[in-house]
Amino acid sequence: MLTLVKLGGSLITDKRVEKSFRRDVVKRLADDFMVAYIQDPSLELIIGHGSGSFGHFAASRANTINGVKTSDEWKAFAQVSNVAAELNGLVIEVLQSAGLPVWGVQPSATLLASDGVVTSMSIDSLLRSLSCGLIPVIYGDTSFDLVRGGTIISTEKLFFYLCSVLSVHRIFLLGEVSGVYDGSGSVIESITQTNYPSLISSFGGSAGVDVTGGMETKVEDMLSVVNQFSDMTIRIFGGLEENLLSRALLGTALPGTLISK
Repeated sequence: MLTLVKLGGSLITDKRVEKSFRRDVVKRLADDFMVAYIQDPSLELIIGHGSGSFGHFAASRANTINGVKTSDEWKAFAQVSNVAAELNGLVIEVLQSAGLPVWGVQPSATLLASDGVVTSMSIDSLLRSLSCGLIPVIYGDTSFDLVRGGTIISTEKLFFYLCSVLSVHRIFLLGEVSGVYDGSGSVIESITQTNYPSLISSFGGSAGVDVTGGMETKVEDMLSVVNQFSDMTIRIFGGLEENLLSRALLGTALPGTLISK
């Protein structure tokens, strides 16, 4: 039962302050992962994380997501990838120190997109690492693009692609907030293709710099996933509550907002 878990950029960094890493938050999440991993050694996980105040600041300055053509834009493209990898190194360090058998995977090394949509990414190393009992850790990264030259692929879009090539059972997206909020500030328990049009105007944007779109884009991406893989469970919930992640992984809690067909 493969679970994809994203640690949002707004959760693990302060997206309003460039290169601000929330080590204490990642440490507590690492402990939650470890609790679940100990109680259920059969858990198969791929952890992903956003680029937060590392990649998004650099990408925003160069408008990398909309295309890369000039020499200066290609230099910025490389810089965005480098700072995203820098954050990944920090995340890996904390997860590893908690005892998790994590293994960092650089998406841009094999990613190819066409007009912002992933067309290919090598999964051989992911499959082999899972079979060896390792937990791959991926992240939002740059990608060569057949239309734009270069672009940025969010962790959600990586997850979308992985769902098409792996047997994914569920996806958890963790952020600062407790789920997707409606206009009154209450968590929406369930979002489907049917009720989405009436809810979209109430979604809040991301605090700080987010070149990949914020909550609306995340919900749209995940609705696209469940429309193709209707037996999949997707939840958006908060990563600040102690023990909530471990209980969700073990199936003893159903937090946040459920996204389904």
